[in-house]
Amino acid sequence: MKLARLRDTDRAPLRLNLEGQEISALEGDTLLTALLAGGAGHLRESEFGDGHRAGFCLMGACQDCWVSVEGLGRVRACATLARDGMRVRRG
Repeated sequence: MKLARLRDTDRAPLRLNLEGQEISALEGDTLLTALLAGGAGHLRESEFGDGHRAGFCLMGACQDCWVSVEGLGRVRACATLARDGMRVRRG
């Protein structure tokens, strides 16, 4: 599922790489917003077998949206701003 942007579409464009897939984002997006709006669909599989996960608290308090960013290590996608050229891996 790809989220649809409804506003703030006039910000400068960014390009990210998620495991070889190019993702379009906008300046000011968090990584979570950029990845989900860019078509990533999900960030990880649920350890309880109930499907895909894409973040839970959305404010940096849980561990549901961890991703690995080249040069930064493991970060919370909901609390990390996207930057042009970021290379991201799930989990």
